[in-house]
Formats: sequence, C-alpha cells, structure tokens
Amino acid sequence: MDVLSDAIIAMRTGRPHSARTERRSPWAVRHPPFVGAGFHVVLRGMCRLMVDGSPPIMLGAGDVVFLPHGSAHEMADPFSAPTDPRVTPLVELEDQMPHDRPDASTVTLCGAYLLDRARPHPLINELPEVIHLPVRIGHDPALRAAVGLLGEELDGRRPGADVNIPALLDTLLVYMLRSWLDQQSEHGTAIGWAAALSDPAIMAALSGIHGDPARPWTVTGLSARAGLSRAAFARRFSELIGQPPLRYLTWWRLTMAARLLRDSDDPLATVAHQVGYTSEFAFANAFKREYGVAPGRYRAKRPGIDRAGGS
Repeated sequence: MDVLSDAIIAMRTGRPHSARTERRSPWAVRHPPFVGAGFHVVLRGMCRLMVDGSPPIMLGAGDVVFLPHGSAHEMADPFSAPTDPRVTPLVELEDQMPHDRPDASTVTLCGAYLLDRARPHPLINELPEVIHLPVRIGHDPALRAAVGLLGEELDGRRPGADVNIPALLDTLLVYMLRSWLDQQSEHGTAIGWAAALSDPAIMAALSGIHGDPARPWTVTGLSARAGLSRAAFARRFSELIGQPPLRYLTWWRLTMAARLLRDSDDPLATVAHQVGYTSEFAFANAFKREYGVAPGRYRAKRPGIDRAGGS
C-alpha cells in the first residue's frame, strides 16, 4: 500500500455519503462542524463558501472545495444575506459578483467522509481548513471525470449504484488530495508532508516503512534505502515528517495494530507479529503506552462487541 492510501485508510470509518441538490435564489445553508471531511462541487451556477474565521470564497461551475477537518461552514447564493453575523457581510463581496443578478438555479454535489479523529494521520492533519480547486481548462482531467461519473450515478440511480457511489467517492477523495499536492509542488509552497511526498529520498524510506512495517528497520537501514548519510537522512526526515524515523515507525506500527484490532479477529500474537513485535508482551506494553489501554480491551470496545469480556 502506498503512503497516501495508507494515510486515508488509517482514518476512514464507515461509508461515505453524497447528494446532488438544486436550489434557487435566495438560499443559504449552514453546515455545523462534524467528525469527518466534506466536499462541495458546483455543477451549475455560482455560490459562495464561508468558513468561520476565513474570507469567503466565490465558487463557479466546475469548482471543487474540500474541507478536510469537517469545519463549520455556510454555502449560499451570491446575493443572500449571511445566516451567521460573524461571516463577511454581503457588501464586502460586491467586487466578486456579477453586475446582473441571474435568475438561475445553483446545482451542487456534496459529500462527506467519516474519519477517526482520535488517531489522525499527520499527512491529513496538516491539510488546511479549506482546499479550493478551481476549474482550469486542461487541468485535473481525472478529478473532473470522477466528478462527472459521481454526478451521473446520483442522477440516474441505476442498478449497481450502491456499489458504484462509495467507490467513486473514495476515488474522488484521492483525486482531490492529489490535485492539492500537485498544486503545492507546482507553486513551490510544499512543506511538511506535502514536501515529503515529492522528496524521492524520504519517499523511499516511507515506502519501506509502509510496505514492510514488520521488518526490523534501523536509521542506518532506512538512510541506505534513501541514499543519504545517516545524519542527513535523520535530519531531513524529522524536518518534513515532524518526528524522527524510528518514532514514526513505532507510531505507524501501532496505528496499523489498532486498525487490525478494530477490523479483524486475528489473535493478539498474530497482530503483534504483523506489525513487527516479536512477543505479545512487548506489543501489549507498547500499545498501552500509546493508547492508554491494553490491546484486548481496545478490541472489546469495537461496535458490536460484548465489552464485558474485554481483557
């Protein structure tokens, strides 16, 4: 599994959902904060997006907006007064709006992904509150294709839609993240994880950790894989990833273990072996230090599990 896929899977819970809506002016919809990530795509017309504490963003047909942290926000047509007095008054948006008020509807495609915020992957955690991906002719053809396919599935509801829609939502999530990461590289503004994903040396080390987490990795082994001296590698890894190589390795192993405990019925010894621990005892101690609870009790708290039998 590649690093971006792993970061998404580590946090994803439940099934994503989406809807296609059509509204006529005047309209305004307030979305409260939620535990997850959301997106909006303007299929027709125009509207404005307002996130608390940020300047409003005018959106036109084809624009995509991704909210990685489930921030409270408001969507409205350009001419409606804000529903919340804290957002920017309408008069401040006049220079961004057309002179003639169109008598047309706005069609949007929106969706949400449920995420486990208890253990956020730093790659996702570093994303800004709002990612605006404006339509640009000739750019992001895969993203536009995914939007088009999702819109058609929601419109038609043909046989197989219940399989296609979640799959397309997962595809759209990857394309939104890829598009933003590409923007950071193009503009030379990538920092942290965004920079790490375009750094061949650091990606070589991360791919090793994610591809074979049970291997007894050392800083020397990872630096050799990265093609850097031990000191140069450790310094660059810590600067971009935010923690030293072996600390990230331990964090990722235990994050994987938590996912296995949540999603499988494998014995604890098997889980320990899969994430690189030679003994169940060492694994249990490391897991409890990180999560504050023993692996067996963590597993017992899964939905649908009888908690009385937890260890």
